[in-house]
Amino acid sequence: MVARTESSCPALFFCAPASGQGKTTITAGIARYHRNQGRDVRVFKTGPDYLDPLILERASGHPVTQLDLWMVGEAECKRILYQAASEADLILIEGVMGMFDGNPSGADMAEFFGIPVAIVIDARSMAQTFGAIALGLACHRPQLSIAGVIANALGSERHQQLISEAMPESVKLLGCVRRHPEASLPERHLGLVHPHEVDDIEERLDALADIMKQSGLTDLPAEVCFEDGVATSPDTLLAGLSIGIAKDDAFSFIYAANISLLEKMGANCKYFSPINDHELPQVDALWLPGGYPELHHQALAANTSMRDQIREFYQQGKKILAECGGMLYLMDTLTDVDGNTADMVGLMPGQGIMRERGGCQGMQYAPLPEGEIRAHAHHRTRCENTMEPVSHGRRLRHPAPGEPIYQDANLTASYLHFYFPSNPEAIARLLS
Repeated sequence: MVARTESSCPALFFCAPASGQGKTTITAGIARYHRNQGRDVRVFKTGPDYLDPLILERASGHPVTQLDLWMVGEAECKRILYQAASEADLILIEGVMGMFDGNPSGADMAEFFGIPVAIVIDARSMAQTFGAIALGLACHRPQLSIAGVIANALGSERHQQLISEAMPESVKLLGCVRRHPEASLPERHLGLVHPHEVDDIEERLDALADIMKQSGLTDLPAEVCFEDGVATSPDTLLAGLSIGIAKDDAFSFIYAANISLLEKMGANCKYFSPINDHELPQVDALWLPGGYPELHHQALAANTSMRDQIREFYQQGKKILAECGGMLYLMDTLTDVDGNTADMVGLMPGQGIMRERGGCQGMQYAPLPEGEIRAHAHHRTRCENTMEPVSHGRRLRHPAPGEPIYQDANLTASYLHFYFPSNPEAIARLLS
């Protein structure tokens, strides 16, 4: 019997001219509508993002993983989409930033897989100009398959009429979405609010599903044929080891693919809360991922027993990997945006300080003695009086040094968020 190497499924790729146009809201609403109709919906997010996938997971009922031609790789993206197409009734993919931003961009991903693109445009500050923007985006790259455009955040029926009348005949207006503040998804710095912090998240998602139906956006898109990719199985380099993973309101920026890799390499993942737990689990190594420690620094400071135990863990010579917010937790102090300072673990010299604006984001290589890992940065803090870094991240398209990478005995720390599957052997060396 010959194994199948292709599978087809209705699929749609959501892009926009910029961030903040409503891609996540539209994607979540359509996903929830079809889920409520009994369909198996698989949603993916392009590029590095921790918060949008959590909303999309709640909307669709399935875990949401990242797709990125650079970070994840072409072969693995092919394998992931082929598997989804083999099981699901609908595939939805949310792009990142503007549709042509980055290298690779969301448009690159859509073109590579031949997925039709729905362009989401926030029309609240325009009328007839909407048609010109839609035409420019739809025609900028002729080889893209453009399903049409979605006019988002309209204020009235007259506004919708003006948009509709200005549309060029060559570009389809897929639907018009009115502003509905009661169904909006709340935001803060770095992105959307974690769904478990939104008490009525299920009601909002169901309301978005109804809005998508009213806006004419719930027809199934065209089927796309997905080819299988080459599946690889990592060696069990962490067999018999237990990895303690910080996970709570302060630390939640965790790729599902990272957990999957650790488990495939034989690790036993044990979660703990630096906010609420007073004892570390019995583990061989710690991974402190990113998140929002600046919002919970007083609670983290108050848990002195956890801070003591992490220092003792380090003194025992056990490995610690700390990313972004996890690194800030290990420094001497952390100051929030209002100037309130709290003591942290004190394993690393330095002070983390929250900024009102600015910061850093983007893809970078992380060159480490253990091996090079693909990673990204996304933060709004700065650090002062730190130790000397062993290296810096290497940006994809810019010669300036990237984020500093610190190593001291059994500790590795950086602002960079590592994508573990990009180099399983290096990750195993960092944790064992």
